Amino acid sequence: MKDSNFLKEHNARSLWHPMAHPADSLANPPTIVTGASGVRIRDIDGHEVVDGVGGLWNVNLGYSCAPVKQAISRQLDQLPYYSIFRGTSNDAVIELGEELRGFFAPDGMGRAFFTSGGSDSVETALRLARQYHKIRGQEGRSKYLSLKKGYHGTHTGGASVNGNANFRTQYEPLLPGCFHIPAPYTYRNPFNETDPERLAALCLQALEDEIAFQGAGTIAAFIMEPVLGAGGVIPPHESFMPGVREICTRNGILLIADEVITAFGRTGSWTGARHWGVQPDMMCTAKAITNGYFPFGAVMLSEAIAETFEKDTSGKAAIGHGYTYSGHPVGAAAALACLAETLRLKVNENAAARGAEMMAGLQVLKDRFEVIGDVRGGHGLMNALELVADRDSKAAIDKATIARVQEVAYQSGAMVRVSGNNIILSPPLVLTGEDVQVILSALEAGLGAASA
Repeated sequence: MKDSNFLKEHNARSLWHPMAHPADSLANPPTIVTGASGVRIRDIDGHEVVDGVGGLWNVNLGYSCAPVKQAISRQLDQLPYYSIFRGTSNDAVIELGEELRGFFAPDGMGRAFFTSGGSDSVETALRLARQYHKIRGQEGRSKYLSLKKGYHGTHTGGASVNGNANFRTQYEPLLPGCFHIPAPYTYRNPFNETDPERLAALCLQALEDEIAFQGAGTIAAFIMEPVLGAGGVIPPHESFMPGVREICTRNGILLIADEVITAFGRTGSWTGARHWGVQPDMMCTAKAITNGYFPFGAVMLSEAIAETFEKDTSGKAAIGHGYTYSGHPVGAAAALACLAETLRLKVNENAAARGAEMMAGLQVLKDRFEVIGDVRGGHGLMNALELVADRDSKAAIDKATIARVQEVAYQSGAMVRVSGNNIILSPPLVLTGEDVQVILSALEAGLGAASA
């Protein structure tokens, strides 16, 4: 390892960082994280903080999860890699398939297609949705519907169904045939509706209208996050996802639940779809499936989808899709250990309890600081503060102010994430009540500095 002087001198010089302007990374060198333990990370100068970001929504079990680390080490000694393309498999991935089938059984899922991460999982689900309809003789079903403010990764397909211009504009033209409806976002929506239930009904009506306009027979799938994550932690009313499910079923449209963030306990339920009492047709997973220790993902497929593919005799169900690292044995071993530990610790229950504490604390901060326009969350450990320059007009806050909140919070003991006007919190699900208070105190310091 190079010394700290070398690392600081060369920070951002020879690499570009995702989701950042290259010039900004040079002018404002990123924090160099060199160590982690439990729910805390440590930078190159030895400053240690509670990780309020959870890596990137994915380190649910914290940084000291020995069973996952040991599983990775053992698998590297036994079989570090082999492909599961047609004709070969490995023992770890077979076992994982069975374990995931059991875990996702309440969601109606019965098969897994393994990927390298969340964007891969979304791309896979979008492609399999079109193929499903072709197998059934409905070749015209090629379009996709999704929510504005939704986030579905960075591949061309995922970017096309994304509902945030920041991930689209500089890469257009994107995939044709992708259409968006308003998200049930009570703080900002085109209906000026603040009642969550009425807003959900309006968004469902907009979905019905778009389906009628496009023609149901042209639409392959609707993809949505059960709770919108990167778009600013936007939880819908409890009626929304069940309403989407009913509309999709009635119109022959597949429902893809993007569970890359919400699967494995983040919402306080084991899956986001289960949180709302819905069984989708496919579920995209990744992130917490290996606790972030190995790039890995899986698309879970319903029994009905599986039956359509497996009973095909025309040849249309042959899957011409996959990744070099699909079903990687090391990733599979990590996922097996991670799932066992996730269930043993019942992290969904802790997420619900600590999430309630976090939400209550954030509401107190809103009462104290005018810069907070909206507090969102209330479903496990997913929270956001939307900062504004003025509460009445909801005018966006300037970048320097929100950056100041983040920096002072970091110096005061917690790493938080900035996304547009939002401060997003997605800490590990093994967080303690004391850790919650550290994050809240750090935010208080940051908000105080920005309001001074």
